[in-house]
Amino acid sequence: MSEATPAAPDELPEPMAQVLADYERHLAVERDLTEHTVRAYLADVGSLLDHAARLGDTTVGQLDLRTLRSWLAKQQTMGRSRTTIARRATAARVFTAWLARTGRAETDAGASLGSPKTHQTLPPVLRTDEAVDLIHAATEAADDGSPVGLRDIAMLELLYATGIRVGELVGLDVDDVDRERNVVRVFGKGRKERTVPFGRPAARALDFWARHGRPALAVEGSGAALFLGARGRRIDQRAVRSMVHRRIADVPGAPDIGPHGLRHTAATHLLEGGADLRSVQELLGHASLATTQLYTHVTTDRLRRAYQQAHPRA
Repeated sequence: MSEATPAAPDELPEPMAQVLADYERHLAVERDLTEHTVRAYLADVGSLLDHAARLGDTTVGQLDLRTLRSWLAKQQTMGRSRTTIARRATAARVFTAWLARTGRAETDAGASLGSPKTHQTLPPVLRTDEAVDLIHAATEAADDGSPVGLRDIAMLELLYATGIRVGELVGLDVDDVDRERNVVRVFGKGRKERTVPFGRPAARALDFWARHGRPALAVEGSGAALFLGARGRRIDQRAVRSMVHRRIADVPGAPDIGPHGLRHTAATHLLEGGADLRSVQELLGHASLATTQLYTHVTTDRLRRAYQQAHPRA
């Protein structure tokens, strides 16, 4: 069985399989996590339970710290990256905490479980002039005024203006855009709602899309989706990623980034422009300020490079 795939319920001891099914309902219904996030948690927890079953455990109440550590050690021997191991350690801690909280285990076996320090790196970001060139390239490509071209410009403008995630972008409905205040209502991880402002260029692009692009693509099944695919249904994340990579290729010298790279670009440019960390944290929807602080390393590195290139005594 692949380590990336959770053990199927019929491959686990019945008590474990039942708990895994209960945990899936907890993640999907009580925590309202996305399907992708639920699937990732179940893959990690399923791998843990399969490991425990192979060691002779038949119930989740038998999980202990030694079993958790041996599971992580196995990941390391299989060549899993530090980031993957750290993520799986987090998934195990969340799971064992739920077991203890719901009375399925007497103690929280994962409370003392450590995880390797990950090398926190961010993908490359666009310079300000490259971000402008990206929009210009998309505008030139849509010179015929095609609905798809107008949509692509609006999506690029909104991604760069707001720094929202690609999943948040494709989940937007028409009514989520408030043109009077130039803000967009976004539902982020865990269905947490936040309001993010955008500027006049994005507002103009959204207006053009709403008036001349979306009506041309809309079909009976379009519903309230803000951005539509070529067949009139809500656009999916893969189509957006493909579009961003395609448009980035039109900008000479620009790094090959996707929608997440535009999110990092927006955050970096906000901080370089003087925005404070707390404001950027709120805009990006980060649960922890530590995540936002990663961008200060990016801006410091860029400042250092600029100094070394420009100062005669660098």
